[in-house]
Amino acid sequence: MGESTATDLDSRLEQHRVELTGYCYRMLGSSFEAEDAVQDTLVRAWRGHDGFEGRSSLRSWLYRIATNVCLDMLAAGNKRARPMDLTESTPLARAALSPRPDHTWLEPVPDARVLPAELDPAEAAVARESVRLAFMAALQRLPPKQRAVLILREVLAWRAAEVAELLGTSVASVNSALQRARATLAERTEPGADAAVSDPLDEEQQKLLDRYVAAFEGYDMAALTALLHEDAVMTMPPFDLWLTGPADITGFMTTLGASCARSRLKPVRANGLPGFAHYKPDPETGGFTAWAVQVLETSEGRITGFHCFLDTERWFPLFGLPLQLGEGQPDEGEQDA
Repeated sequence: MGESTATDLDSRLEQHRVELTGYCYRMLGSSFEAEDAVQDTLVRAWRGHDGFEGRSSLRSWLYRIATNVCLDMLAAGNKRARPMDLTESTPLARAALSPRPDHTWLEPVPDARVLPAELDPAEAAVARESVRLAFMAALQRLPPKQRAVLILREVLAWRAAEVAELLGTSVASVNSALQRARATLAERTEPGADAAVSDPLDEEQQKLLDRYVAAFEGYDMAALTALLHEDAVMTMPPFDLWLTGPADITGFMTTLGASCARSRLKPVRANGLPGFAHYKPDPETGGFTAWAVQVLETSEGRITGFHCFLDTERWFPLFGLPLQLGEGQPDEGEQDA
């Protein structure tokens, strides 16, 4: 392969990185594993391109490779979860911070890494919905091949014949797998499934987020209580604790979570939802240090889900965020990651 041809192939493969990352993320439930899977896919495609011979479109061929990579990675049977998938809600009086291994958890992802910018509005809306935390949690309940069929058919709008060719099976088998997948998802409504956010945010949604930032940064529990739905849920992976209702959530924030007072928030977009990078006060520097990436679910003018991902060494670099803020720099710019 000549140098110019290799460069052209690199460019053509790279054009598919974001959509492939979105596909692998939906399959695997892990932003880091998705990136590994896509890198493996592109390396296999580069090495095998001479034998490809254009028997299908390059995009279809890449999805076939990516599907096989993901199915291999899922063969061990690990299912990513949210705290509410593993334990009962814990009353504040019994709250304890018990961590579980990283591979337990459904991971957040920056919108820009999985949502192609060139989609039309209708496609973009479907893409955002399909990376919401609730939908991702529902996908994790499906066997891997059913998961692939559902994503390809209902998220990416592939025809049944195309999916059958990709998976090396029949149209009847694809339709049967899709029917079983739909039935499984219909069995239970995931917490957060009704979260609705427009893109860009409408005026009421933006006002809600502005009020949330003021309440959180001011650590005003009365103001925060007014913003929380009566059934609001708070999670904090890698801890399996989760809390329900404004009283327990604000009670936690003023007891076990009291060190978050005087924090600062910077906006991010994650999983098709609004979120914030949360920086705690750093007494040693007088500035602020990375603590959590928050992902918010809202519905009918209230916050219904408040999900805090606490592994700062993983999430902040992924979102392109600094690990420290200077004393005078809590609100510099908005992250688009």
